[in-house]
Amino acid sequence: MYQLLLTNRYLASRLTPLLAVAAVALCVALVIVVVSVMSGFLNMVQSSGRTLMGDVIISYPVRGIPYYDDLVERLEANEIVAAATPAIETWGLLRMPYPEGDAKESVKVQVWGIEPEGFAQVTSYLESLQWTKPPKEVIRHLLLDVIDSNANTLIAALDGPTRAALLQHTAPDSVAGMSADEIETLAVQLDNPAWDVRLRIVALEGVDAFRSTVNDAVWEAVVEVDPRLGPGTPTLEAGATLMRDGREGIVTGLHVSDANRRGSEGQTVIARDGYWWLPRFDVTLTTLPIDARGGILEPESISLPVANEYAAGVYLIDQTRVFVPIDLVQDITHLDEARLVDPDDPTTVIGTHPARATMVLVRGQDGVHPTQLRGVVDRIYDEFASAHGASFTPPPQRGLSPGLGIRTWEEQNASFIAPVQKERQLMQTLFSIIYVVCGALIVAIFWAIVYEKTRDIGILRSIGAPRSGIVMIFLLYGLVVSVLGSVAGVGLGWFVTTNVGSIHDGLSDPPLWPAWLLIGAGVALLAGGIITGRRRRMLPLLLGSYAMVACIAVAVGVILLRESGGMTIWDPSVYYFDEVPDQVDWREAITTAIGAVIASVIAASIPAARAADIDPVRALRYE
Repeated sequence: MYQLLLTNRYLASRLTPLLAVAAVALCVALVIVVVSVMSGFLNMVQSSGRTLMGDVIISYPVRGIPYYDDLVERLEANEIVAAATPAIETWGLLRMPYPEGDAKESVKVQVWGIEPEGFAQVTSYLESLQWTKPPKEVIRHLLLDVIDSNANTLIAALDGPTRAALLQHTAPDSVAGMSADEIETLAVQLDNPAWDVRLRIVALEGVDAFRSTVNDAVWEAVVEVDPRLGPGTPTLEAGATLMRDGREGIVTGLHVSDANRRGSEGQTVIARDGYWWLPRFDVTLTTLPIDARGGILEPESISLPVANEYAAGVYLIDQTRVFVPIDLVQDITHLDEARLVDPDDPTTVIGTHPARATMVLVRGQDGVHPTQLRGVVDRIYDEFASAHGASFTPPPQRGLSPGLGIRTWEEQNASFIAPVQKERQLMQTLFSIIYVVCGALIVAIFWAIVYEKTRDIGILRSIGAPRSGIVMIFLLYGLVVSVLGSVAGVGLGWFVTTNVGSIHDGLSDPPLWPAWLLIGAGVALLAGGIITGRRRRMLPLLLGSYAMVACIAVAVGVILLRESGGMTIWDPSVYYFDEVPDQVDWREAITTAIGAVIASVIAASIPAARAADIDPVRALRYE
């Protein structure tokens, strides 16, 4: 019983135990934050694979899989297959609409030819489309585009009151003192070819000002030219169908455009106040087709309107991938349907070379493991290959065609996932050294406590306390300190990890109020140290001075950081993802807390044994 009473007394009567608790808490929190971020990174890598590609991928690069429609039909007929869709993967060069000097004129892109409806059923394509409607700052530029390209149509739709309103709005001095009827009569009589300029002047004030000024006929003509200015979600629908303005279009990754930047609060910021919003423009896609023998054919180019942008959350994907209708990619890569002619008589058609796809993506029903699904896909593919084995262009055979792969999404991305797993394991191993640091701190602090309590130990020994009892006092002491520290460390680690995004954004655009708060706190601490120091105590004065210097140094650092434009710790181009993982890995957190407790108790046993070895006679003489 006396062990518990003394442990409670030692904890409540000194500042030293709090230092031990703080040491354990900081060590535990550090490990939790680092391991949780690494675990979150690994989880994002793994989850992105399935949402971007489905569960199982059948791939045959370059030459492609013929009769893929039949393969998709056979796959979807199976009860454990939720959906399947063909796709083509190739590389190309995308000519951007930006003038020289504003951004990159051309970028290398990974081109995916898809069937949008089927692709959305297999992947999270629709959820990843960036824009439902044009951003507010972009709408004004879209309106100006309509005026520039269809000025005559809009001018023809102007009625008398609208012309009067435009005249009064754009040239108030010329109609000063005139009545409304006189202004309308003058406006109708004016045969001014610059009415489009007047429309632009009002449009520059914003779409609301324009809409309230013009008549319904003008606005309907505007929406007819660009439906994105009207109601509904035409931008989302354009991305979902890969169609814009009645033309087949392209959806680009969010970071394909250099004009898109991540704002301090995580939002997408578009250069020049929205002017360089990519779905305003057309781009030119160029590919180098490869023939069946691996030779490079003449480059193929096509101009496409940008329908939407795509944000998978994986920076490498968002920086390079673009989506185009599969039929267009088949045309420019020469994977489309073609006639086969007799080599001896080119005028004689002997068959048809079917269209091909380089991939078929498969998604299983909920609860079906990808490995189980792959076994079913293997069997269905063998049946499909046998059914078309006698055709002019038979499908590749498993085991006979080295380029053919039927893999789960984990196997397909093994070269990317495996290094991340190893990095996580390496970080866990390196940060296990924290246990040694934690133990060393406990030994140092408890050794000082034993030294301080030498006389108490002598009294206990002299009244009959055994060595084991002395050891139990300090082991129990170490257990309580480590448990309190581990609980506090878990709480601190949880707080930092779940708010890591806000912390990152605060460093990117630091506010000034923390600096003034720190300066005030530093002055207050110094004042407290001076008041206490008047009682001839040096330590409070010294600690107050150190605290003030530290607070002012941090405050100055915050001010300088703000003046320099902030600091970006999480660079998506380096860490692959555009958001910092903010979920605690509770399994690792609990393991870390238990490990800290064990390490602390083991470390506490060293000064505990030293206490047990103290001679009671010498201890009683200790001053």
